[in-house]
Order: sequence, then structure tokens, then C-alpha cells
Amino acid sequence: MIRKTLPLVAAIAIAMAPVAHSENMFSGKAKPNSFWWPNQLDLGPLRDNDERSSPYSDDFDYAAAFATVDLKELKADIEKVLTTSQDWWPADWGHYGGLMIRMAWHSAGTYRIHDGRGGAEGAQQRFEPLGSWPDNVSLDKARRLLWPVKQKYGRNVSWADLIILAGNVSLESMGFETLGFAGGRVDDWEADLVYWGPETKMMGNDKRFDKDGNLEKPIAALHMGLIYVNPEGRNGNLDPVMAAEDIRKSFSRMAMNDEETVALIAGGHTLGKVHGGSKPDCVGPEPAAAPTEQQGLGWKNKCGKGHSEDTMTSGLEGAWTQTPTAWSILYLDNLFRFDWKKHESPGGGTVWIPTDESMMQSVPDAHVKGKRNPPIMLTTDLSLKEDPGFRKIAERFWKNPKEFDKAFAKAWFKLTHRDLGPRARYVGSEVPEEVFIWQDPVPEGKTISDREAGKLKSSILKSGLTVPELVRTAWASASTYRYSDMRGGANGARIRLAPQKDWPANNPQELAKVLKKLDEIRQDSGSKISMADMIVLGGAAAIEKAAKDAGHKVTVPFVSGRGDATAEMTDAEAFDVLEPKADAFRNYYAEGAYYPPKEMMVEKADLLALTAPEMTALVGGMRVLGANADGSNHGVLTDNPGQLSNDFFVNLLDMSTEWKPGAAKGLYEGHDRSSGKLKWTATSVDLVFGSNSELRALSEAYAAEGGEKIFIDDFVKAWTQVMTQDRFDL
Repeated sequence: MIRKTLPLVAAIAIAMAPVAHSENMFSGKAKPNSFWWPNQLDLGPLRDNDERSSPYSDDFDYAAAFATVDLKELKADIEKVLTTSQDWWPADWGHYGGLMIRMAWHSAGTYRIHDGRGGAEGAQQRFEPLGSWPDNVSLDKARRLLWPVKQKYGRNVSWADLIILAGNVSLESMGFETLGFAGGRVDDWEADLVYWGPETKMMGNDKRFDKDGNLEKPIAALHMGLIYVNPEGRNGNLDPVMAAEDIRKSFSRMAMNDEETVALIAGGHTLGKVHGGSKPDCVGPEPAAAPTEQQGLGWKNKCGKGHSEDTMTSGLEGAWTQTPTAWSILYLDNLFRFDWKKHESPGGGTVWIPTDESMMQSVPDAHVKGKRNPPIMLTTDLSLKEDPGFRKIAERFWKNPKEFDKAFAKAWFKLTHRDLGPRARYVGSEVPEEVFIWQDPVPEGKTISDREAGKLKSSILKSGLTVPELVRTAWASASTYRYSDMRGGANGARIRLAPQKDWPANNPQELAKVLKKLDEIRQDSGSKISMADMIVLGGAAAIEKAAKDAGHKVTVPFVSGRGDATAEMTDAEAFDVLEPKADAFRNYYAEGAYYPPKEMMVEKADLLALTAPEMTALVGGMRVLGANADGSNHGVLTDNPGQLSNDFFVNLLDMSTEWKPGAAKGLYEGHDRSSGKLKWTATSVDLVFGSNSELRALSEAYAAEGGEKIFIDDFVKAWTQVMTQDRFDL
């Protein structure tokens, strides 16, 4: 028996709840190392989305391919799909727009600010777990409906672009003027392993809050398997006021303020409907658990027609407005003009309908000719009326429809483009001219010649700035980049601005000194080089010197052209989430880190799109360069700090050293086995390169005879990658 208070698609979630790991699960199967040693460091994230998974060549350029497409023709093809109802999944009111808007929203809406993961890039909705999440019921049908369009354009239009564009075309088809569209998104070819929460059952939320009610970072949704919040209120309690707290908490972690949140909810619910037309036990398993003959389609409904008026997705039934296929102000008009009472849907969920009896026949049924229904509101819709902050915004939109249109257009564009990265990645004829602060704009920089760069490097090395200072500063600037949403990086030199200049990991006092000296050199030279380029050039000069002092000649590649952002171009609050709470490359770990130190090292490396060898080379190189954030000697396993050598690996693997836990938590001491004399101190992220079998294998490669040159080459390549990952202008 399903309780009526179960949250959205809870009945479906019961069918898809994962089974706890047991010996029976792995009977007759190869067992992963995590089965035997669950605490072993997992390097899997550094190997995901291997290029070999893609059917296209390594040099295939999604953006360039999309640029060849006739966007008007593509949109016309999508429009045809929207208004051509298919017998196997008939369109509500003959228009698939509501379904496509939901698909686009749920693709983009997984984005979260604390680690930049989720979002539309990659089209992860095609894979598990997202493709089989309870909140994504029936979106498998939306993608199948779009398949003829995808088939026609092939690799010239990624699924990631097509899903978002289908949402835009749907809005436009139903009378709304969008702000525009940018293509260039890349498709993934395998599922990302993302931490979506600690629960082991879908729809759970019993472990993601601490005793004070704070939501665990970096997650943003309030239930496992939901995009945002439970539409029936917190844990299905039907309380709009408490639901408002949840909405604000979740949407803010997805980069939306109150005004954007209200605009998105009101705009998204102006069109389409929710579906709870049959009983929960009518619905079969999700795509990942569906039988082979269903060919990847899930949630098969055995009751009635199995679709149309019998469609079961959320368990909630009804449309919000009297014109669910035409843009209007009716959502807000209904919300404020009427009082609302609880009403049970056929699917068992609770919606709210007007107390005014004259509204009972005001909405045409989506499938049954001649049938009329009342408009509905969800508990979370009523939050816009009951919460004082939300209400003030919603009432303003209600009284000023054009302002509402503009707010929704901006919020929708942000929602669907937030994780696309800087404007340099935007492709297509519908890219808006307006520049938004959430796009982290950077002015175009000036280029300089190699000869001029050489003179500047010479001046930097004569300035009194040390190798560790220059390396730390360059790393602090560039390593803010994260491939998950392509934010951060050295371009813009925002390390000069709040909040980055004050982050403890950046050693603010030292940073101010280095930046002041670099700026003096820049101005004295008369060069047009930006500070962003000076910071990176300083790091390159330091590494070349460190290698030379160790007896090696290297050239660190440098390409000028970075620009310097201003405070006016910088949303300080939005950038604050990039602050490193842990950075193993600088041996830095602070309170507030999501995971233990070793796991945070892999997390940081993953966000920098590094492989395991690249991570290993960078850690070993940063240690011998003396680049620890606090200037400590922990892990600096060399007698010649500031020189680029393979000493870290040689001394880490030296069996004449015996390691023991130190007096301070997280620190270890390396003593000479013969004399007992203290030789080194290190942290767990140092010693893991000797204790973890995979990392030890890499360390051995760098420590062996002939390994020093391999290491230095790998370090320079990895360093250059980190310094240039945000150069989408190249």
C-alpha cells in the first residue's frame, strides 16, 4: 500500500531502489577492489570519459561542427516534431512543448555551484543514473521523439545542444520570446560517476542534512533522484512555507537568486502539465532495469492506454493554466486570484485546486475530448504566495507581465547556458549580444612577442622574487579552473580581486607582495602585457630556472593574450564557491573540505581534468619546488628545494626511511632506519604515492634510472595544461 504522503514518484522509486552490496551481487562476477578494500583511494575519476569511448576522432570539434548547421532549418525540424503527435506516446493537447521544456530543464537543472558538476554539457541525461532518476520519468520518450532530428544532423548537433534547443523551440512555438541560444556543447560517451548524495535508496534524504539542518556540500537537490525539491513539500508534508525554505536552499546552490527562482518556477509552470493519471503500481521499472525488449524505454504503464490520460510520471495530475500550450500571465493570475484546497490525484499525489467552483471546468483536458478540469497548483507553487520574499517578487511580476517575461527569459538563458562556460565557447546566430556577470566576462588581452616575453622573464628572475613564490602565485591563479563548468582559471587575473586575493590558501600577504612586484616590472617595461599573462609568465620563468639549477634545460610554453577582469566584471559571491578548501598540490587542507585529504586530491585533479600520471607529476614537482601553501617543508623530500628534480619520488621510495605517524594529526615523520634520526615530514597526500599500488607504480617510473627526464617532461606538460585550460580564445 502506497501512502499518499510519499513524495514525487515515490512509488516508482520503490521499484528502482538499489540493492545494498552483498556477496550475492558479485557471485560469479569479477569483484572490484572496492569490494575487498572499500577505503582504498579510487583513481577512477581520473580515467572517466576516455577518448576511446567516443566513436569520433580525437580532434573532432563539436563547436566547429555546429557552426556549419543552418539553425533556422534545425529549429524548423524540431518544431515539426513538437506538433506531430505519435501514437506510441501521444502529445498533450497535440503539442510536445511541455515535455521538451521539462527535458531541457532537467538536463540543465542538475548544475550545482560548489563543484560545477551537473548541467547540460555532456548530455548525461542519456546515461544512468540520471536517465533512470525518479524525477526524469518519461524523459526517455522525449529523447526518442527527437531521435529523427538527431539522426538527420548526426554529429553536427550534439545531444547536449539538441536537448536545450528543443526547450527553446518549445517556448517559442508556444508564444514566448527567448533571449537566444548558444551551441557548442560537447557530448559525453559514458556515464559520469558523480556524488549525488549519501543515500542508498532513491527519493531518500535522511543523510544529506546535519543536525542543524544544513545541506551537505557539494550536493544541491534535497532528495536522491530529484532535480530540486519535493513538489509536495518537505518529505511530502504539504506545507508551502517549509517548502519555500527548501526551494531557496536548493535553487541558490544551483546559482539562482530569489528573483530568478520565482521567474523560473512561474515561467516553467505556465506551460504543460504534471501527470498522475493512473495508479502507482501500474508503472514498471525505470530504463536501467527494464527488460531488453523495451530497448531502453522505461516506466512502462500497464493500466488503461498506458499513456495519454493514463500517463503516470509524478503521481500528480493537472495543468496550471487554462492555456497550457500558450504563453500567458495566467499562472500568476490564478495563483493570486484564487484560494486553494487540497485535492488527491488518481496517482495518489496531492495537488491544490481553486475553492472557486466556477473554475472546475476551465482547463481543457489534454487527451479526452470535451472533458474539462480545474487548474492546479503544487505545494511548491503555493510557496511563491506564502513566503514573503517570494510573494513580493511574484506579485510584481503579476502586475508587470512584460517584466515577468524579461525575467524568465534571462533566468531560462542562465539555467540552460550556465555550465557552457565563457562566451568564447558560444556558437550560432542566436547568441545574445548582452554580456552577463554570471558569464565571468574577461576583456580581450594583448599579445606580445617571444622576444618581449623573454625580456620580461629575465626581469622577473632578477626581481628578488623566489621560485616558490612565483610558482605558488601562478598555480593559485590558474588552478581555480574546473572543467565541470569551465569557470575560474588564470585568464582575467581575478586573483588580484576579492574574494580570491584574500583566500587563506593563497597566502594573502605573500600574494600581495608578488603581484605588486610583477605589476612594477610590467609597468617599467612599457609592455602591453596583462597581469594575467605576467602571473603565468612568472611561473614559467621560475620553472625554467628550477630545472636549470637541477641541470636540465626546459622551455615552458607560453602564449600571451589573457585579459584582466575588473571588480565590476566579477560577481564576488559567485566566485567565492571556487575557494579551495583543499589543494593537495600545495599540501593545503582546511576545515570545510568535502572529503578527506586524499579524496580531495583526486577531486581537485578531476576538476582540473588531469590524469593519474599528470596528478602524480604535478604533486612531485610542486613539492621539490617548495610550493606548499604555507611554505612548510611537509613532503618537500629533497635537500635542494627550489630545484626541479625527481627527488620527491626517489626519497619517498627509499627503504632506508621508516615512516611513522607524527605528533600532529595528519602528519607523518620519516626516520632513518639505522640512526632513528628524523629526515622528513609529510602528509597523507604525500605518502599515498608510496602506499597506493597504482600511484606507487607511477612514482617508481619517475624515480627509476632515466625517470628524471620523463618526470620533468611530464611536469612541464601538465603544468602548461593547467595554465592554459581556460584559453578558449586560442
